[in-house]
Amino acid sequence: MKRKHKTYSKPKRPFDKPRLEEEAEIKKEFGLKNKKEIWKADAQIKLMREKAKKLISAKPEEQQALFERLKKKGFDVNSTSEVLALDKRDYLKRRLQTILVKKELATTVKTARQLISHKKVFVDGKIVDSPSYLVKVELENKISLKKNKVKPKKVEKEPELNVEEKKDE
Repeated sequence: MKRKHKTYSKPKRPFDKPRLEEEAEIKKEFGLKNKKEIWKADAQIKLMREKAKKLISAKPEEQQALFERLKKKGFDVNSTSEVLALDKRDYLKRRLQTILVKKELATTVKTARQLISHKKVFVDGKIVDSPSYLVKVELENKISLKKNKVKPKKVEKEPELNVEEKKDE
């Protein structure tokens, strides 16, 4: 069994006011559950940057391979400087929760999160129940919501009065 490792690191200064304010704004903008999700996005961007730094002196073919992988994930990059300029907001824009709002399948990021966690969202015909799911470009058009199978309620009709009975009243 594989041991799970942490996918993020906590900030070195826990009570840095500008960082706290920025994180609160990002948390509200993207409808995140907690700040750990921001730290995870930051860690992923950091990994991408490190790969780009290592490939600065590498062959252009290897660099192109990295750019192609990032383009499939939905990041519009054509050079190492663009990879180094990526921000955690760019990563958070590729989450399923945010894309549901962008495609107007949900009205707010909170409702999008609720739809996903209640297993009402399909990506390529498969239920995805993780709001942090990173949507690839090719799957972006294959996002759909579960259709409600509403059974029509049986309404008991009141017996209609005949015309003759109405005249008597």
